Amino acid sequence: MSTPMNAQQFAENWRSLKTELLASFTDTQGSTEVAALVQALQLTPAQHTQLRAVLDAALRDTLYTLLLGLDGATSIGSDQQSYTLHDENGQLVAEPGELEAAAWEVFHGEDAA
Repeated sequence: MSTPMNAQQFAENWRSLKTELLASFTDTQGSTEVAALVQALQLTPAQHTQLRAVLDAALRDTLYTLLLGLDGATSIGSDQQSYTLHDENGQLVAEPGELEAAAWEVFHGEDAA
């Protein structure tokens, strides 16, 4: 059995997902639909850098907002409520209110990637 996860680790996993998605979307040899659409634009290197920055910001803001939604700090669609997160073993990951601070640190703090 693995070590129980906490809110910080949960948020860090979402940041890792953002990094993986950004890489797959901007890989010039990528096989994702997004990568194919980006390749079809035939961007210059400078334009590719700009698009990568746009995608990075969009992914960051989207994943951060989803974490806030799970925490009850913002709505998901038209519904706003708090959730208590448990892992597959029933171990508590985050109580309402814990995830907001962890998400801010991971996505907007000094060490945000």
